[in-house]
Amino acid sequence: MADKSVFILGASRGIGLGLVREFMKRGWHVTASERDRSDELHALEGDGLRIVTADVTDTGTYADLGFDDASLDAIVINAGITGAQHQSAEQATRDEVADVMMTNAFGPAAAAKALLPALKDGGTLAVMSSLMGSIAESSGGYELYRTSKTALNMLAKGIAEQDAGPRAIEVLALHPGWVQTDMGGHSAKLTVEESVSGLADVVERAGGGGFRFVEYSGKELPF
Repeated sequence: MADKSVFILGASRGIGLGLVREFMKRGWHVTASERDRSDELHALEGDGLRIVTADVTDTGTYADLGFDDASLDAIVINAGITGAQHQSAEQATRDEVADVMMTNAFGPAAAAKALLPALKDGGTLAVMSSLMGSIAESSGGYELYRTSKTALNMLAKGIAEQDAGPRAIEVLALHPGWVQTDMGGHSAKLTVEESVSGLADVVERAGGGGFRFVEYSGKELPF
């Protein structure tokens, strides 16, 4: 897949950093963003990797990242927090709701719309969702996190219909699996390497329009 280009928004650690390594290994040209300096990310800097600074909750930071129009084959927006520890609708404050919704849903949607001109026609726009955003599969609990990811899926579907569709850009809401990251914990079933290998496969095979809610294995998920 040489001569392909991807921008990964949120690449300082965990899955985002893993995706940088995976796409570089596959010969892609990678632009990766950090909010604060990541020594692990900068250790990879060199041929095939450009590092920029961006914050998904601050539109001013990604309004001009130096991309030419139609210069990218794929964009992966990898932003997410768990939210308040209590995760309860009953206990949630306005600030707690705003924080998780802006970081997990509205920030990524705003970034996706702002960055869309940088994608080639027929390219791929991916946002990092979760199976916990599926209403059909919900078992309750984690109310702040679940709701934010459900909102992200809704926003991504709208972008596919209204913004990306006319240019045959496919929009993916990705479920990375339960991964051994700071968020997933040590008990998680998947290593970062296993997850990002599957996610990269999904991104490489995508494009051409439409919307899919899909996990790292390529399996499509119910809403």
